[in-house]
Amino acid sequence: MFEDDDPFLVRLRTVALAFPDAEEQIAHGRPGFRAGKYFAWYGGSTKGSADDRIRYDRALIVLPDDADRAALAGDKRFFVPAYLAPSGWIGIDLAAGGTTAAQEVDWQEVAELLDTSYRQVAGVRRVARLDAEGGPAGPQK
Repeated sequence: MFEDDDPFLVRLRTVALAFPDAEEQIAHGRPGFRAGKYFAWYGGSTKGSADDRIRYDRALIVLPDDADRAALAGDKRFFVPAYLAPSGWIGIDLAAGGTTAAQEVDWQEVAELLDTSYRQVAGVRRVARLDAEGGPAGPQK
């Protein structure tokens, strides 16, 4: 379901694995990033029959902050992922709008989405380490 040398995934790995204790694990045929619990997934789809479902092979699925959910949902790059949406997860199509190269992606935005998702699942000690050591998204406001 994914190519290990996909340039989008290669770049995403660099960002996601920079969080404290982050590791990559393949589950359900997709790379997931976890620090105790999963904080991100690469690739996904919308829910529906095979005819209705939309695959997003170059997508990032994260758990956004509740305050940001409405704004993200209004952005055409974002989608409601199958299975994870009822728990609050949202997907962003990294190849939206015909983006064909990983360098065209706003990786600072990706780092910020990962940071928010990480902070929701990583636990108090890991988040304290992130605050103390810094992370790929930079200092928190």
